Parts: sequence; structure tokens; C-alpha cells
Amino acid sequence: MAYKISEECISCGACAGECPVGAISEGASHYEIDPDACIDCGTCEATCPTGAIEA
Repeated sequence: MAYKISEECISCGACAGECPVGAISEGASHYEIDPDACIDCGTCEATCPTGAIEA
């Protein structure tokens, strides 16, 4: 199951820069993860300063 970014996202972009497959992009209100591209590696979760990313 792909990781998801919650409303707690502050749109800092830290996660997007660390995603090895480019599955994260800026959405309308916060960053979003493309579930079809996500490989469930967890790199983004460890990078998020607000804990807004979870499996």
C-alpha cells in the first residue's frame, strides 16, 4: 500500500527531493504521493519534519 500525506503537510518539499522514484509532487493544498508510482520504501516518511506521511 502506498504512503499518504496528511493535512499536516507544510509543503516544505523535503519528501519530494528524497523520493527515489519521483512519486511525490506538489498538490493544490499540500504535497501528494502518486500511489501507482510509490514503491513503499519509506524514505519520505523518515524525511518529513511534521510527521505528515504514513503508510
